[in-house]
Amino acid sequence: MKKILLALLLLSSVARANVSLPAILNSNMVLQQETEVTIWGWADPTEKITVTAGWDNQPLTATGSDLATWSVKLRTPKAGGPYTITIQGRNRVELTNLLIGEVWLCSGQSNMEMTAGGGVKDARAELPTAYNPNIRFFKVPRRAADAPQIDVKGNWMVCDSVTLKHFSAVGYFFGKKLQNTLNVPIGLIDMSWGGSFMDSWIPEELVRLYPETRRSAQTMPKAPWAPNKPGVLYNGMVAPLTTFPLAGVIWYQGESNRHDPAAYYKMTHLLVDTWRGLWGKELPFYYVQIAPFTYGGQYQTAAVRESQTRAMDIPKSGMIVTTDLVDNLKDIHPAYKKEVGNRLANWALAETYGRNAGPYKSPQYRSMEVDGNKIRITFDHVPGGLLVKGGTEVGELEIAGGDKVFVKAQGRIKGNTLEVWSDQVRNPAAVRFAFRDAPEPNLFSREGLPVIPFRTDDWELGLKTDRNP
Repeated sequence: MKKILLALLLLSSVARANVSLPAILNSNMVLQQETEVTIWGWADPTEKITVTAGWDNQPLTATGSDLATWSVKLRTPKAGGPYTITIQGRNRVELTNLLIGEVWLCSGQSNMEMTAGGGVKDARAELPTAYNPNIRFFKVPRRAADAPQIDVKGNWMVCDSVTLKHFSAVGYFFGKKLQNTLNVPIGLIDMSWGGSFMDSWIPEELVRLYPETRRSAQTMPKAPWAPNKPGVLYNGMVAPLTTFPLAGVIWYQGESNRHDPAAYYKMTHLLVDTWRGLWGKELPFYYVQIAPFTYGGQYQTAAVRESQTRAMDIPKSGMIVTTDLVDNLKDIHPAYKKEVGNRLANWALAETYGRNAGPYKSPQYRSMEVDGNKIRITFDHVPGGLLVKGGTEVGELEIAGGDKVFVKAQGRIKGNTLEVWSDQVRNPAAVRFAFRDAPEPNLFSREGLPVIPFRTDDWELGLKTDRNP
């Protein structure tokens, strides 16, 4: 009996000695430069904790709370490193090989999640020369939960041929371009889940607040690859990270939300507003317009793209277009991601970091004017004018009169405007460009960026959710 009691006392003393930290605070991590960072963890109530950061060697103290947690706030310096952070309680924890730089969250569904090991061809070609100690990865494992969690599993890892093989290819190419241009360490957090709904990445009580987002949540189709319940990915994957400072977010998602395209605009606003509130910062939010794919319908995905275009009214946001980055219209996962990552990086370099990244905004429909049997379309973001790639005729154009019957149209480029007409329509009323689920458009700016698909009308598309609730 004495031996049993002694063993129990020893176990108790060991348990009491273990100061611990969440997984996101680990060796090899990158911390956001020149900001306030919370270092926190668990310890016994009343236990004294001392935290010392290697960049200033100024000890900060904390005391274990009645909930067995503790925290201190550190001010990070300009980009640099490597550094060490030491946490001393009854035991000692040392975080080593830390860098200070820019930290970006990479989130969404499968096209963000895809890796070199999962078939991304241009990422696979990077593997032999992937080693870069100034790029660090943290992969958040898939986890759904019915209540907000306080920790995730995972480790920070240095970018090399082994770790890149299992990390977001879009995230990697985005981070690589930032690192090469800014010459600072880059931390990338891959928090994606193939087939996930945007509804699941937002707290459920917020999704239920608005009629259109509530309708979307109530009609999410069931599938074996992702949960169809609002809030559960926020609970399991987002909530544990909200104390970890970020520079911004890149996002690639939308295919799953084609069940309710009309709600996607409001859902995007809700996601961005919610995440910015959780992180306490107006995080830049740069996202990918979903690529063409032959779903079998006609306008579901076109309507999602339209909502994504409208969502560019979110401050500090930007959208890249991928209509020209599809190698197979029957594959929902385009096999090349380098240009996707580079275009996202160009937005961040220009808008977040004030660098000259070259052209980064795709031409966007501004207005239309009827001139006899023609409609003249004016665009924004075409400083050098428009051009047709791969032919002489502008493809993917349709025109309709007051009867709302669209027919194939012809187009003529005049500088940064486009004249559209058809001999079948004498009194035109509306134009559509690449406005279908699987378009193959060939209209670009002279700077090489594809024109954003658009329509000039707001007529119903025959979808179940055409009318707002």
